[in-house]
Amino acid sequence: MNLLDEVKKEITEKKDWPEFKSGDTITVHYKIKEGEKERIQLFRGVVLQRRNENDTETFTIRKMSGNVGVERIIPVNSPMIEKIEVNKKGKVRRARIFYIRELTGKKARIKEKRY
Repeated sequence: MNLLDEVKKEITEKKDWPEFKSGDTITVHYKIKEGEKERIQLFRGVVLQRRNENDTETFTIRKMSGNVGVERIIPVNSPMIEKIEVNKKGKVRRARIFYIRELTGKKARIKEKRY
């Protein structure tokens, strides 16, 4: 194994988040540092994609803020993530659902997976 990989493995803190994939609606509790103060901001939206593996894995979340779509790319192993909650499991047929960007209103809804 490469020396760089060993150092990365020691530095990165592996956290156990709930299982989620594209199409799921999740809430990410994200720490924001403003000067001396720290606060936790909730970011709730639909997962558009999960990318890469292991240490470099990221996921993209999209939410509508008024009439403006807001996307955020978050590393899975980020120390700024306090907690991840899965609100709904979505039923989609693709791993990357970028077509949601063009849709508005009721068309942009994702069906919920039935158990």
